[in-house]
Amino acid sequence: MTQPVNPGFGSVAPLKNVAECMAVAQKIIDRPAGVDGLGLFYGPSGYGKSKASQYVQNKFKAIYIEVFEYWNKQKLCKAILSELGVANPKGTFIELMDQILRTLQDDPNRLLIIDEADKLIDKHMIEFVRDIYKGARIPVLLVGEERLPDKLKAYERCENRVTGFGMANPCDLADAQALARIYQRQLTVSDDLLGHIVHETNGVTSRVVTSLAEVGQWARANQLLEVDLKAYSGSIFTGRAPRRR
Repeated sequence: MTQPVNPGFGSVAPLKNVAECMAVAQKIIDRPAGVDGLGLFYGPSGYGKSKASQYVQNKFKAIYIEVFEYWNKQKLCKAILSELGVANPKGTFIELMDQILRTLQDDPNRLLIIDEADKLIDKHMIEFVRDIYKGARIPVLLVGEERLPDKLKAYERCENRVTGFGMANPCDLADAQALARIYQRQLTVSDDLLGHIVHETNGVTSRVVTSLAEVGQWARANQLLEVDLKAYSGSIFTGRAPRRR
C-alpha cells in the first residue's frame, strides 16, 4: 500500500508528539483557579520536541525561547524581554526581572515555552523561572531531554508546581507517512520502505527526515515518482558512522 501525496498540510507534520505537546500546553493554559501551571515535555534527542514546541508557539501565540549553553541569568532575562517585544533591554538583573513580571502580568494566560530547559537546571538557574512563574502566574512549558523530570527533582519547589507531563515518543509508521507527505510532496513512498526507515533509524524523527531526503534525491536521480523497498537502493541515515570493511 502506498501513501499518495497530500499537499494540504502545513510546514509541521501532524505527528503524535505534536499532539502530545499541544495537550500539555492546553492543560496548563486551561488549569482551574488555584492549580499550578508548570508543564514538562521531554524525551530523547532527535524526537522532534523543538519542532513540536514551535508549533505550539504558533498555535497559542506563546513566548518561545531556546536556552544556549553560554547563557547566564542576565542573558535569560534579555531573551525573554526581546520575545516580549522590548527592544534592546537593559538594566541590572533585578531590573530586568521586574520588567519581565510587569510585562507578563498584563497577559496572565500567555504561555511561556522554554526549550532546552535542562541547561537552566544544570546552571542552577531554574529557580529564576519559578520566580517568573510565581510572580506573573503565567503557564510555563519546559521542554528538554529525557532526564528533565529527574533533574527537576533536585529543585523541589519547582517540581511541586508541575501539573502537566508529556513524553515524546519515537516515530512510528503513521508519523513517517505524515513526514513523507510534508518533505516529499512530489513522491509516493511505499509503506514497506517507510516501515524499513523507521526500523533502521530507531524511530528518531530527525533521522527519518534525513532518510526521506536521501530517498527523494535517489528518486530524482532515477527519474521516479514512486519508490518502494524492493526498488530502493539508496542509503538510510541511521546515525551510525560507517566502518571500514
